[in-house]
Amino acid sequence: MKIKLYELRPDEQAAFSRAAAALPDGYSIDAVAEPLSAENIDALAGYEAIVITNKSLLTADIVARLQQLGVRYVSSRCVGFNHIDLPAVKAAGIRVCNTTYPPYGVAEFAIMLMLMALRKCKPAIWRMQVNDYSLEGLLGRELRTMTVGVMGTGRIGRAVIDYLGGFGCKILAYDPYPAQDLAAREGVEYVGLDELYRDSDLITVHVPLMDSTRNIIDAGAIAKMKDGVVLINVSRGELVDTDALIDAVESEKVGALAMDVFEDEGGIYHENRMNDIISNRKMAYLRQFPNVLLTNHIAFYTDVDVDSMVEDGIANIPAMVEGRCTTEL
Repeated sequence: MKIKLYELRPDEQAAFSRAAAALPDGYSIDAVAEPLSAENIDALAGYEAIVITNKSLLTADIVARLQQLGVRYVSSRCVGFNHIDLPAVKAAGIRVCNTTYPPYGVAEFAIMLMLMALRKCKPAIWRMQVNDYSLEGLLGRELRTMTVGVMGTGRIGRAVIDYLGGFGCKILAYDPYPAQDLAAREGVEYVGLDELYRDSDLITVHVPLMDSTRNIIDAGAIAKMKDGVVLINVSRGELVDTDALIDAVESEKVGALAMDVFEDEGGIYHENRMNDIISNRKMAYLRQFPNVLLTNHIAFYTDVDVDSMVEDGIANIPAMVEGRCTTEL
């Protein structure tokens, strides 16, 4: 079986070589640097499987062409799968899976953003660049004194809760499917969303992007939160209503905001746009606030996680063929 991997970066080459060497007999793999698109899809003739990331958008038209070319397996080497038209893929008889990776890198990044937001690191670092060493406006808060709401207690949410336990803060958790071991843990309490919004000093979002969670944090949700609430999002930008966030920051309902993701970030994040005019007005406006910290979707970007995504993404092709893939969608 011939496999093609898209979007291979230089930092992934070593993991790619290891995974390619570990493929069973009868499998071969090639890699290209660009994402799959309508412009290059015809080069897939003769391939039965592809490995992609979320930059390769599997729209209904792309899926139809994949079917015509004889592609039968798709492995996405990222956790989210909102870049894939799942109904179209299933209707085409193409099998598809996503990829998990250790949750600790993203969880650590979320904790880092919490601390940076609470200690006002953004304006402090800015001031240093112009030799302003004053303290006014930089009074921080201590995480141990706060009630933290964790939305979503999957693998990453659980890791965040584990790390938060070391700070001694009270933890409120929300998940449609509560984990019994977490529910029994001292210092962790499962609550409904309204209660989490009402009682949390800081809220961190770790739910997947689905129709039911799109804009889960909107103006109505924010209105239920404490004045001065701190919001952290390292999941997906579309989980929050950006216009509502802007209004909340302007009114100081949101006291601090830190996000590693952004609505409509495609074509911006992970690209060098230094000399370009960026047309995402909401991003440009929101990032100018001193209490808003935006990072460019790098929470996942650790040596461990990158290697895991490449190696597991490739290994998932024979796993699907043999019926033992645990992340098939």
